[in-house]
Amino acid sequence: MEKATTVKDEQADIKAAIAAERRELADLFDSLRADGWNAPSLCEGWTVREVVAHMSMGFRLSLPATLRELVKARGNLHRMTDRVARRDATAHSVAELGAFLRDNADHPWTPPVGGLVAALGHDVVHGLDVTTALGLDRRVPVDRLRILLDDIKPRGLKFFGVDLTGIRLCAEDMDWSYGVGDPVYGAAQDLLVVAFGRRLPPGRLRGRASNRFTGR
Repeated sequence: MEKATTVKDEQADIKAAIAAERRELADLFDSLRADGWNAPSLCEGWTVREVVAHMSMGFRLSLPATLRELVKARGNLHRMTDRVARRDATAHSVAELGAFLRDNADHPWTPPVGGLVAALGHDVVHGLDVTTALGLDRRVPVDRLRILLDDIKPRGLKFFGVDLTGIRLCAEDMDWSYGVGDPVYGAAQDLLVVAFGRRLPPGRLRGRASNRFTGR
């Protein structure tokens, strides 16, 4: 019984973290200027507007609608999400895009794999796609980072096309590291986006192999 209670408490904590992240990001998006919405994000090929449109796709598309979009994309998930993000970024105002997150802060959506932790990662990392690219000094709360960093696994790295062979990621602002090899140092949230397959702006990482994960 005690273990079951612990799991239930952990799930409640993650749900609360997801809701808080969505509300905080919605407030931040409301403050962006027009040039910020049209700027490139860390998500290669997407502007900030397209990233934010994608973030609420799981709330707005029913399962049948999602399956129809997947059929149109000939079963390619990445092609489908790209097409929908570009379409929805044009179809909705920036005020609507931010409101989708705020109004669905407690929505139970989770990605096809990964459950609640993956849902938190979806929100946090896409938020960092925006704030890091725009040079905004938003710090993701440590408890949310810890959940996601502790969940990094080889399967997830492979899904995002990340090769950490011979690399050890070392956070400078919290007690966390991952991997074996040449150390690459950086802020925990910057290392998180590396683990999700993003390239960071130059100067955000230190270490002999850091240039593997910066620049375009």
